[in-house]
Amino acid sequence: MVSNASLLMRTRLLSRVIGGIYDKQLRSLKISSAQFALLVAIYQVQPATRAEIGRHQHLDRSTLTRHLKVALSKGWAEETRRGANGRRKPIVLTGTGTDLLREAQPACREAQVQAQALFGEDGVTALMDIASRVADPEIFPPMKSSS
Repeated sequence: MVSNASLLMRTRLLSRVIGGIYDKQLRSLKISSAQFALLVAIYQVQPATRAEIGRHQHLDRSTLTRHLKVALSKGWAEETRRGANGRRKPIVLTGTGTDLLREAQPACREAQVQAQALFGEDGVTALMDIASRVADPEIFPPMKSSS
């Protein structure tokens, strides 16, 4: 039996709590924290293919597809011809997506303040350090997309 003290259970709890804080702050903009995180990822690596975005965020294909479908349908992101070749269809943020990121900054700052209050300075430092190591492909290679 897996206990509540396992890393799996605790990290999923932390993820849900942090996501909930951001979801609440972003609600007025009609975007979820997961969708927002995807837009930030696209902004950071654009133009990028679905596979590149998935590797950057350590997302499996189905999760990425689900969130990307919303971003494309709402006009926050689009496939572009720039860098396209054959099956490769890079994705970029649209002006609407870039404006949404800009508009969301106050809500994100407030969510950040709330999360920092919850975790304290040492907790935030530890989480940011761990996240930086996980994001470094030299230390923790990205997941391979399942076909």
